[in-house]
Amino acid sequence: MTTSEHVFDHPREIVTAAAMQKYPNPMNPRVAEVLGRHIDPSGKLHSHRLSTVWGLPSIAKSLSLTNMISVNETFIYKSHPQGPEKTVLTQGTIITMKGVSLSSYLEGLRASAIFSSANKGREAMEWVTHKLNAETEGLTVSARGSIRTPMSAAAFVGK
Repeated sequence: MTTSEHVFDHPREIVTAAAMQKYPNPMNPRVAEVLGRHIDPSGKLHSHRLSTVWGLPSIAKSLSLTNMISVNETFIYKSHPQGPEKTVLTQGTIITMKGVSLSSYLEGLRASAIFSSANKGREAMEWVTHKLNAETEGLTVSARGSIRTPMSAAAFVGK
């Protein structure tokens, strides 16, 4: 398993909400569709994605090795130890190739591709976070405009 860490300058609640809405996004066009998403009883988000491009060498693609690859990614979001206004992401990846004599070589190539695209994933999280913040701000402004000041009891006395 290979791991990496990243700190978001947003509270954990915002970052986890962004994780729920991360796909599709313009930074990761290779994710064609989210096939399923659920939160288990322990609070873990499970997301099953369909990717269209794997970043494997053309020889691997020509031998139809793509159906023998399993990638299990783990993302853990925790409030930053120095304060709740930041979130620490720990990302882990396990790549498994079955029945291929060059599996360790190909697994290494795939791991490199995953970590080179990790920045795109973090950019996508920032994109969704800003989108959520803009939606929240829009709702707040809209709510302020629709709230009317209650009339005082004195206004009804004359009627």
